[in-house]
Amino acid sequence: MSRPILAGRVAHLGTTVFSEFSALALKHGAMNLGQGFPDFDGPEAVKEAARKAITDGVNQYAPSTGLRDLRVAIAEQGARFHGHTGIDPDTMVTVTSGATEAILCVMLGLVDPGDEVVAFEPFYDSYDANIGFVGARARYVPLRPPDASHTAWWFDRDEVRAAFGPKTRLLILNSPHNPTGKVFTREELEFLGALCAEHEVKVLSDEVYEHIVFGPARHVRPATVPSLADRTVTVSSGGKSFSLTGWKIGWIIAPPALRDAVQRAHQFVTFATASPLQAAMAAALRLPDAYFQELSALYLSKRERLLTGLAEAGLKAHVPEGSYFIMADIAGRGFADDVAFCRHLVTEVGVAAIPPSVFYGPEHKALGQGMARFAFCKTEAVLDEAVRRLKVGLARGR
Repeated sequence: MSRPILAGRVAHLGTTVFSEFSALALKHGAMNLGQGFPDFDGPEAVKEAARKAITDGVNQYAPSTGLRDLRVAIAEQGARFHGHTGIDPDTMVTVTSGATEAILCVMLGLVDPGDEVVAFEPFYDSYDANIGFVGARARYVPLRPPDASHTAWWFDRDEVRAAFGPKTRLLILNSPHNPTGKVFTREELEFLGALCAEHEVKVLSDEVYEHIVFGPARHVRPATVPSLADRTVTVSSGGKSFSLTGWKIGWIIAPPALRDAVQRAHQFVTFATASPLQAAMAAALRLPDAYFQELSALYLSKRERLLTGLAEAGLKAHVPEGSYFIMADIAGRGFADDVAFCRHLVTEVGVAAIPPSVFYGPEHKALGQGMARFAFCKTEAVLDEAVRRLKVGLARGR
């Protein structure tokens, strides 16, 4: 009997839900509010900086840790926007090929087979795959939607405590959170920091939506919370902040010993990231404050536009505090689950959304089956046409 082609670590993995529903959207001519990429371009000044870098010959391998100018810009950005001071660009920063690579390298550098990783669900899908790749076990804690007692998504502290144990090695935080839009408060981070200190647990803080936050919520970088400062690896990227998701320029910031652990993995995963795009990302991070203020205002307008449209189409939506996603309640619409609803939406209504049950482990999958995730990082014309189709298509299906 011949050996299987697929290694066990990937045998259970299919095509990502993002690729699947983007392909369906293309096939059916649907408005794609599924995959979270902007359908508009980033700042012209940043693109010009990339063109100049190519012309100027910045085209060979960068140092594995990243171009120094970008590492300096990352340190400057942390202090400028988050009060994250004392970042040494030479010992505390590594540039990666997007945040997705950074997340894998954190796992490879800090987590051993048999360890446990605590994460909140719904989760970004690469977390689960990466935990499996390193032979660890996931311990998931559900975020729960706003209710009569909570104005934002929340977690049960007893459930978090129960998830920590002697084998816990890493806690994954994602704030602003994909897909719920939750922004963790300082008080919540202090609670988590105390738990991590008690159990000697490190933290992976995924902050790729750090500049897309809606008041009164405010992004607090976990690395600036005293109980988390020495144990946190901050992960971010330029894709979401500058509408350049295809560039795949990400980075990690961590105390030297933790950065060294991640760097040891990174040097054998991609070694280095595209040099001219690194040079341009340094320019992006140094854009004036007005750019970042306008970015938040732009997404606030888009958020309100889609929230209004979803309500008019008969879908109750949870208002996100950050990121560019909206979770909407689809319970009672006559579909077996969120996957069936989203397939109907893309094939019959002409709008693509993502079924969020894929972002849950087996124990809590039912929590995601009554919702759908919509992305509002789209032009007004696309959002308006999607809303028009939803009004017509969902009214027809009632």
